[in-house]
Amino acid sequence: MKIALVQPRPLSSDQRQIFAIIEEWVSGVASLGADLVVLPELILPGYNRPEEHREQAQPLDGKWCAAMRDIARKHGCAICYGWAERLGDQVFNAASVLDKTGARVGHYRKIQLFGEMERASFDFGTEAPPVFELNGVRTGLLICYDIEFPEHARALARAKAELILVPTANPVGYDHVPDLLVRARANENAAVVVYANYAGPDREIDFGGKSVIAGPDGQAVAQAGRGPTTLIADLPKTADYPAEAISVQFDDLRRVE
Repeated sequence: MKIALVQPRPLSSDQRQIFAIIEEWVSGVASLGADLVVLPELILPGYNRPEEHREQAQPLDGKWCAAMRDIARKHGCAICYGWAERLGDQVFNAASVLDKTGARVGHYRKIQLFGEMERASFDFGTEAPPVFELNGVRTGLLICYDIEFPEHARALARAKAELILVPTANPVGYDHVPDLLVRARANENAAVVVYANYAGPDREIDFGGKSVIAGPDGQAVAQAGRGPTTLIADLPKTADYPAEAISVQFDDLRRVE
């Protein structure tokens, strides 16, 4: 499977413009042979748009989901994207994965909300992160701060996830996340982690870029810099690495009561 990761400048909250840009991204990476594109956290309606999170949030299978389904189907490319989901009076920081036909194969509501803004805008997710099949690969889904907790990635690995997708919105000053923690989660779970961030300022938040596709050896298969960019890489397979590069923690862990 060929994976694309888009690291954009933060977008405006004009929904027509957002969908036009997303379609341009998907069309572009699909033309280069990508089977999956991963977009950042809350691409709809925008991460640092707290006044619009509850106002603009859409239900599952609402107009946002329909538009994303049509884009995936039109270009024959799977899409992972973050968005604000409404469920009755609750609003969640959510992410969905669509396969190349537009069918939703994965959906998740963020468990680890970060900071005052997120906790004011959203309700905490209460369901375990999902694992699902995508192009024949066991795939898990987390959002941003979730990946910093080893317990969540390990739960996905225990469910036999080989690939973990992480839409994110990571500010400048938190480089240890893509440079250290994301790579550690990949290595300790013998999985590939795809961490898709924004680049550049959005009001008072300056996003730090450095999106990364981390291989099961804990090294970057591809990593972005500070500016807007797109990464494309073939999904690495654990079997292609020398045995000493792959952690055996998963099998060797001893529990002492």
